[in-house]
Amino acid sequence: MKDQTAEMPPETLEGWYALHQIFRIDRERNMPAGNVDSDVFGRREGNDGWSEAVTLIGSTSDVMFMHFRPTLDAIGEVQRELASQPWMRRLEPTYSFLSVTEAGLYHMTAKLAEEAVARGGAPGDAEHVAAVKAKAATEVDNPYVRRRLYPQRPEAMPYVSFYPMSKRRAVGQNWYSLPIAERSRLMHEHGLSGRRYAGRVQQVISGAIGFDAWEWGVTLFAGDPLDFKKIVSELRFDVASAEYGEFGPFYVGKAGTLAEVLGG
Repeated sequence: MKDQTAEMPPETLEGWYALHQIFRIDRERNMPAGNVDSDVFGRREGNDGWSEAVTLIGSTSDVMFMHFRPTLDAIGEVQRELASQPWMRRLEPTYSFLSVTEAGLYHMTAKLAEEAVARGGAPGDAEHVAAVKAKAATEVDNPYVRRRLYPQRPEAMPYVSFYPMSKRRAVGQNWYSLPIAERSRLMHEHGLSGRRYAGRVQQVISGAIGFDAWEWGVTLFAGDPLDFKKIVSELRFDVASAEYGEFGPFYVGKAGTLAEVLGG
């Protein structure tokens, strides 16, 4: 008999929309006269989100802009505001990544599915759906979850690393065909590795399924860039990454003022 808890998507909670924009500076074009500035990069308080400008190092591109906003429309407003700036004519887009901050509730999904089967019901029945909604509502108020959904700009962590990733769907190595309980176990192990870097690396996970060819974006902040190498190396030895992880390009740099990042 088919396992009713297999091949279930994990419940997720979503927070701010995120846009990562990558540019190359056209150095043949002179920077327009006047101040290089934009309200987009002013520090924001409360629930409005924030933006950061990053000088890329060791990349074929030069600049990364990161934007976190409460709605997709607000992300669109950021794009239009920046596109109207004279200094943007010097920037040539090379890559962009649209996503939304996400907390994957693997353990909760697996536990409630098992409970549904144990009582003689099935995942997706009315009682199960009600239990999922109730539990998800309590998770939203968890301070740890809220920090993941509404990440604040970290202090004393000017270095940034961003990369997209997906889960493998190869024959015999298909993440999406694993039972939810097994995916929950693997993600718990993966999370424990990342938590060893608490206070040294701040991690923002954003979901991009339906928004991009890659399925997730990972944004890391650190005070010491060597911590990027250490945490990514360690995480890749977890089965969730070693057997099922696919990784895109890495963009690494240092946050600064807009004038510093654009060089004028």
